[in-house]
Amino acid sequence: MSEAKVTTDHNEIRTWVEARGGHPARVINTEDKGGSGVLRIDYPGYSGEQTLEPVTWEEFFRGFEENKLSFLYQEETKAGEESRFSKLIDRDSAEAKKKAA
Repeated sequence: MSEAKVTTDHNEIRTWVEARGGHPARVINTEDKGGSGVLRIDYPGYSGEQTLEPVTWEEFFRGFEENKLSFLYQEETKAGEESRFSKLIDRDSAEAKKKAA
């Protein structure tokens, strides 16, 4: 497995996700009173079809910043193939990981 990377750069995140056919989404019925809800990245053909709803990149990044998130991702798999592994993590834990490295 290639080394995981962490970023908060909106352009880097959007480019990585779109290059893999993904789009921003949130878990249905998790937004409340103007909040962003539980954010996810959705890929065609994955199991999120019944539980996720698409959101714009603007909505996604507003929630990303409001919730102080970071994007953890992997460029390629152990076999050297393009990876779709990504995870939204708390920004504070991302900073701790960077300092420990």
